[in-house]
Amino acid sequence: MSPAHEQQEGRTGKQAVHSAHAPRPAGAYSQGVLAGGFLYTAGFGPQDPVTGEVPGTVGEQTAQVLRNVRSVLAERALALDDVVKVTVHLAHLHRDFAAFDAAYGEFFTAPYPVRTTVGSELMDILVEIDVVARARN
Repeated sequence: MSPAHEQQEGRTGKQAVHSAHAPRPAGAYSQGVLAGGFLYTAGFGPQDPVTGEVPGTVGEQTAQVLRNVRSVLAERALALDDVVKVTVHLAHLHRDFAAFDAAYGEFFTAPYPVRTTVGSELMDILVEIDVVARARN
Protein backbone atom coordinates (compact mmCIF):
# COMPACT_ATOMS: atom_id res chain seq x y z
CA MET A 1 0.00 0.00 0.00
CA SER A 2 1.41 3.39 -0.92
CA PRO A 3 1.99 6.08 1.73
CA ALA A 4 -0.76 8.19 0.13
CA HIS A 5 -3.21 5.30 0.44
CA GLU A 6 -2.15 4.64 4.04
CA GLN A 7 -2.72 8.31 4.89
CA GLN A 8 -6.09 8.35 3.14
CA GLU A 9 -7.26 5.22 4.95
CA GLY A 10 -5.91 6.41 8.30
CA ARG A 11 -7.66 9.80 8.10
CA THR A 12 -11.06 8.70 6.86
CA GLY A 13 -11.33 4.97 7.49
CA LYS A 14 -11.83 4.47 3.77
CA GLN A 15 -9.62 3.97 0.74
CA ALA A 16 -10.39 4.85 -2.88
CA VAL A 17 -10.02 2.02 -5.40
CA HIS A 18 -9.25 2.81 -9.05
CA SER A 19 -8.93 0.65 -12.14
CA ALA A 20 -7.57 1.79 -15.49
CA HIS A 21 -9.68 -1.04 -16.96
CA ALA A 22 -13.01 0.59 -16.04
CA PRO A 23 -14.54 3.86 -17.23
CA ARG A 24 -13.19 6.97 -15.52
CA PRO A 25 -15.61 8.74 -13.17
CA ALA A 26 -17.69 11.40 -14.88
CA GLY A 27 -17.89 13.48 -11.71
CA ALA A 28 -16.66 13.86 -8.15
CA TYR A 29 -16.75 10.21 -7.08
CA SER A 30 -14.49 7.18 -6.83
CA GLN A 31 -14.85 4.01 -8.88
CA GLY A 32 -14.79 2.13 -5.60
CA VAL A 33 -14.22 2.67 -1.90
CA LEU A 34 -12.88 0.13 0.58
CA ALA A 35 -14.30 0.64 4.08
CA GLY A 36 -15.31 -1.52 7.02
CA GLY A 37 -14.27 -4.78 5.39
CA PHE A 38 -16.28 -4.16 2.22
CA LEU A 39 -15.63 -2.75 -1.23
CA TYR A 40 -18.42 -0.50 -2.50
CA THR A 41 -18.45 0.37 -6.19
CA ALA A 42 -19.91 3.35 -7.94
CA GLY A 43 -22.80 2.75 -10.29
CA PHE A 44 -21.21 1.69 -13.57
CA GLY A 45 -22.70 2.14 -16.99
CA PRO A 46 -21.92 0.10 -20.10
CA GLN A 47 -19.19 2.28 -21.59
CA ASP A 48 -16.20 0.40 -22.94
CA PRO A 49 -13.25 1.85 -20.96
CA VAL A 50 -10.99 1.97 -24.04
CA THR A 51 -13.33 3.18 -26.80
CA GLY A 52 -16.14 4.79 -24.81
CA GLU A 53 -18.63 2.92 -26.99
CA VAL A 54 -21.94 1.70 -25.56
CA PRO A 55 -23.39 -1.60 -26.82
CA GLY A 56 -26.93 -1.56 -28.23
CA THR A 57 -28.94 -4.18 -26.33
CA VAL A 58 -29.65 -4.46 -22.62
CA GLY A 59 -27.96 -7.88 -22.57
CA GLU A 60 -24.79 -6.52 -24.16
CA GLN A 61 -24.87 -3.48 -21.87
CA THR A 62 -25.31 -5.68 -18.79
CA ALA A 63 -22.28 -7.76 -19.78
CA GLN A 64 -20.13 -4.64 -20.26
CA VAL A 65 -21.28 -3.14 -16.96
CA LEU A 66 -20.33 -6.31 -15.11
CA ARG A 67 -16.93 -6.42 -16.83
CA ASN A 68 -16.42 -2.83 -15.63
CA VAL A 69 -17.42 -3.76 -12.07
CA ARG A 70 -15.19 -6.86 -12.20
CA SER A 71 -12.21 -4.64 -13.14
CA VAL A 72 -12.60 -2.53 -10.01
CA LEU A 73 -13.00 -5.60 -7.81
CA ALA A 74 -9.82 -7.08 -9.32
CA GLU A 75 -7.81 -4.09 -8.10
CA ARG A 76 -8.25 -5.53 -4.59
CA ALA A 77 -7.90 -9.18 -5.68
CA LEU A 78 -11.67 -9.66 -5.46
CA ALA A 79 -14.04 -11.36 -7.89
CA LEU A 80 -17.75 -11.38 -8.60
CA ASP A 81 -18.00 -14.36 -6.20
CA ASP A 82 -17.14 -11.90 -3.40
CA VAL A 83 -20.17 -9.71 -4.17
CA VAL A 84 -22.87 -9.80 -1.49
CA LYS A 85 -25.23 -7.04 -2.70
CA VAL A 86 -26.13 -5.74 -6.16
CA THR A 87 -28.26 -2.72 -7.05
CA VAL A 88 -29.48 -2.53 -10.64
CA HIS A 89 -31.12 0.38 -12.43
CA LEU A 90 -32.95 -0.40 -15.67
CA ALA A 91 -34.23 2.32 -17.99
CA HIS A 92 -37.08 0.03 -19.13
CA LEU A 93 -37.79 -2.30 -16.21
CA HIS A 94 -40.70 -4.27 -17.65
CA ARG A 95 -39.41 -4.46 -21.21
CA ASP A 96 -35.79 -5.34 -20.43
CA PHE A 97 -35.86 -7.35 -17.19
CA ALA A 98 -35.77 -10.83 -18.77
CA ALA A 99 -32.89 -10.01 -21.15
CA PHE A 100 -31.00 -8.25 -18.35
CA ASP A 101 -31.47 -11.20 -15.98
CA ALA A 102 -30.27 -13.70 -18.60
CA ALA A 103 -27.04 -11.73 -19.17
CA TYR A 104 -26.61 -11.17 -15.42
CA GLY A 105 -26.90 -14.90 -14.81
CA GLU A 106 -23.83 -15.50 -16.99
CA PHE A 107 -21.66 -13.65 -14.43
CA PHE A 108 -22.90 -14.92 -11.05
CA THR A 109 -23.22 -18.40 -9.53
CA ALA A 110 -25.04 -19.70 -6.46
CA PRO A 111 -25.15 -18.64 -3.79
CA TYR A 112 -26.17 -15.47 -5.63
CA PRO A 113 -25.73 -12.04 -4.07
CA VAL A 114 -28.88 -10.30 -2.90
CA ARG A 115 -30.18 -7.92 -5.54
CA THR A 116 -32.46 -4.93 -5.88
CA THR A 117 -33.63 -4.04 -9.39
CA VAL A 118 -35.47 -0.77 -10.02
CA GLY A 119 -36.67 1.24 -12.96
CA SER A 120 -34.74 4.50 -13.29
CA GLU A 121 -34.31 7.40 -15.64
CA LEU A 122 -30.80 6.90 -17.03
CA MET A 123 -28.69 9.14 -19.28
CA ASP A 124 -28.54 7.44 -22.70
CA ILE A 125 -27.92 3.95 -21.30
CA LEU A 126 -30.19 1.00 -20.48
CA VAL A 127 -28.54 -0.34 -17.31
CA GLU A 128 -26.40 0.83 -14.39
CA ILE A 129 -25.12 -1.43 -11.62
CA ASP A 130 -23.28 -0.97 -8.33
CA VAL A 131 -22.16 -3.69 -5.93
CA VAL A 132 -20.93 -4.33 -2.41
CA ALA A 133 -18.27 -7.03 -2.05
CA ARG A 134 -16.71 -8.54 1.05
CA ALA A 135 -13.03 -7.68 1.22
CA ARG A 136 -10.56 -10.41 1.99
CA ASN A 137 -8.09 -9.96 4.81
